[in-house]
Amino acid sequence: MTDDTAGEWRGWRAAAETALYGPGGFYHRPEGPAGHFRTSVHASPLFAAAVARLLGRVDEALGRPATLDFVDMAAGRGELVTGVLAALPADLALRTRAYAVERADRPAGLDHRIEWLTEPPRGITGLLFANEWLDNVPVEIAETDAAGVARRVLVRPDGTERLGEPLSGAEARWLARWWPLPPEEGLRAEVGLPRDEAWAAAVATVGRGLAVAVDYAHAVGARPLFGTLTGFRAGREAAPVPDGSCDITAHVALDACALPGGRVLTQRAALRALGIAGARPPLALASTQPAAYVRALASAGEAAELTAPGGLGDFGWLLQPVAVPDAPGTPLGALLVDVPDHEEQ
Repeated sequence: MTDDTAGEWRGWRAAAETALYGPGGFYHRPEGPAGHFRTSVHASPLFAAAVARLLGRVDEALGRPATLDFVDMAAGRGELVTGVLAALPADLALRTRAYAVERADRPAGLDHRIEWLTEPPRGITGLLFANEWLDNVPVEIAETDAAGVARRVLVRPDGTERLGEPLSGAEARWLARWWPLPPEEGLRAEVGLPRDEAWAAAVATVGRGLAVAVDYAHAVGARPLFGTLTGFRAGREAAPVPDGSCDITAHVALDACALPGGRVLTQRAALRALGIAGARPPLALASTQPAAYVRALASAGEAAELTAPGGLGDFGWLLQPVAVPDAPGTPLGALLVDVPDHEEQ
């Protein structure tokens, strides 16, 4: 691409918004996100089963209402909501009203019970679950210049970058509070203010129940020095080029997103609290029931992948209860207190 046709300079937030969600953008491609990267939903049906179990706990905490809502944010092609419905007990499935929220068109053949929306419904009673949504909410990138000043990074559609104006106002205040950059040239940060706002808006749609955001995350005091902006194309990590050809993603400051009463824990801890442990089946089962042993061994392998340190197990889960009991001893209490996060022996 020549200098004349490379396109205008824009902040990463506007560039990524067009590349991901604009006409012909990445999330409108026919193969869908699963054609380019693998999430916990794609790794194993155990993940959907765990979310179904969580929905059951929310149902119990709400006193088993006549209608229970389940909202799958950033639903992709509806894989998670389909799996959750399949994993629910029959009586609970009958009371569950399922929604998939996604900007792309409804996929052909999706279960007729699932309502397909571009925005979450308001006033839900139940569970809003956002798996790897916030990492695709576009944000500005900041980089320190030679004088140690944090400036907006501008980018063209071919991925060429340069520094723009210094950050100011709400963006500068967010950076100072949640991702303070030392005055060393070349250090970078993702300004997560749009994600905080997006999460607050999503939580506001919950009348009673629980909102959960799941994503790669980091915490203040341990932010990566050069940011996490990257791309994914055909299953491989790639340069983040905002031309619609690849996913553009960055890890999430879930601690900044959390509203009062919110709690961040690891996926490993959350799934163990929901009964996904990854323990191997007893060897004796191999001789008495070999087929059952093979099935149990496969399930244990999938559970181990979902909870693995250094991998999916390190994802953050932000749990945000809304007008629902969450004290220890309640149906949600076990997920909202410290859960042992040790390695299985």
